Amino acid sequence: MASKGQKFNKYSAELKLEIMNKVKEGVSIRYLAKQYNIPSGTIFTWTDKNNHPEKVTEFKRGRKKEKNLTKEDWKERYEILKKYQAFLKAQRERK
Repeated sequence: MASKGQKFNKYSAELKLEIMNKVKEGVSIRYLAKQYNIPSGTIFTWTDKNNHPEKVTEFKRGRKKEKNLTKEDWKERYEILKKYQAFLKAQRERK
């Protein structure tokens, strides 16, 4: 999480592409991080988003978007929740 007043570095698209190509060739992310003076987590994020573009649109603010669920899906979730609540209630009564 970013702290207040933190400055972020911006990297050119050419540099990102160059680094991602080197990662695909098998060069270590840690080595590239030291060579280009970029945090290894940043490079990992670039390569992960490049390899899995569906992850970028699937998540928003860390919470997974729900797809259009059918009525049966909601009923199934409701039944699971009821069973879990009954389990928790039984656990509390044992104590």
